[in-house]
Amino acid sequence: MNFLLRFVVFCLDPLGLGRRFLIRPALNLGWNVYDRVRSKADEKVGTVRELVLRLGLIAFAVVLIIWLAVFMYAAFYYVYMPAISHTRPVHMQFKTCLETSTPCTFPHAHVSLTKKQQLLMVGQAYKVIVNIDMPESPQNLELGMFMVCAEMRDYDSMLRGHSCRSAMMRYRSPLIRMISTWALSPLYVLGWKEEFQQVPVEIFSRYLEERQHPITDVYVEIQSQKIQFYTVTLHIVADFTGLRYIMFNWPVLSAIVAISTNLFFILVVFLLSWYHWSDAKWLHSVQIKYARLTKSLEPGVVRASSKASSLRDDDDDLLAYGDKSDIADVGGDTLSDVDAEADDLVLVKKSASGKTDSQDALRKRHGKKTTADH
Repeated sequence: MNFLLRFVVFCLDPLGLGRRFLIRPALNLGWNVYDRVRSKADEKVGTVRELVLRLGLIAFAVVLIIWLAVFMYAAFYYVYMPAISHTRPVHMQFKTCLETSTPCTFPHAHVSLTKKQQLLMVGQAYKVIVNIDMPESPQNLELGMFMVCAEMRDYDSMLRGHSCRSAMMRYRSPLIRMISTWALSPLYVLGWKEEFQQVPVEIFSRYLEERQHPITDVYVEIQSQKIQFYTVTLHIVADFTGLRYIMFNWPVLSAIVAISTNLFFILVVFLLSWYHWSDAKWLHSVQIKYARLTKSLEPGVVRASSKASSLRDDDDDLLAYGDKSDIADVGGDTLSDVDAEADDLVLVKKSASGKTDSQDALRKRHGKKTTADH
């Protein structure tokens, strides 16, 4: 089959002109076009891959920087900001009297905050408040004022704080009570509202925790035998001031400012590290130029530079005198020619530094040289 194909081709083109001038150039041209297209495609693919890689690295760096800024603010908020409040129920205890329906002793209770641990933050001021839910009963309305006392003790049962505060129910006239009762009677009937007042008693206004003696127990006592109440709760609230006050009352604004500040400093550190580890030739050249400028402005350096320039000129003169033999050997000139050229060189250098001869003397010397040659 191969022999028949070659025979047919030979019969159609016995001298091989078509193969030589048509088929082979067409095949070469096709292969060249294919190679160029393939190389360009490979280059485009390479550039696209490099572009995607760079974009990916930039996106990763941006996400990492933002995440670091947010994480730093969250960690600072967690460490710097204490818990806003701590609420504990107060279960009052007293001894009952058989003769009367009132208690024979003052209602008192022991509240356990924690067990040998530090619940409150050191250096932060706290408000200790006892909330008493008292019904608007005739007995409570006739009760008047009463005292509420509290003691703060550590895990060794050592007294760390004691305070007593007076309290009473808010006064409302019979007319106001009747109007409010008639107005809110549907809510009272449906059980959505009750006739009671919450009396808050601030025991400590600014209590400061100690690191060596953390508070673990609180003892509460209401010094009244005729008081009636539903529930009593102990509420410890942090009294924020300064930066903590701003972070608590304006959390969004403080978060934006803090995260922006973290981003700024992280970007500064990142850029300085980038220029330090990268090939920053322009920065190095700027530093060299600045160092040269500062050295040139110093008076002692200016004098030294002038002396160095004069010494450099003298060295050049000595070099010109010392290289006469070398010039003669290389150029093949006579010793007199070399001496004349060396003298001319010295004159040129001296005239450039402004020390001795002028351009006219140099021209006369060249005229003498040409006449001597002729």
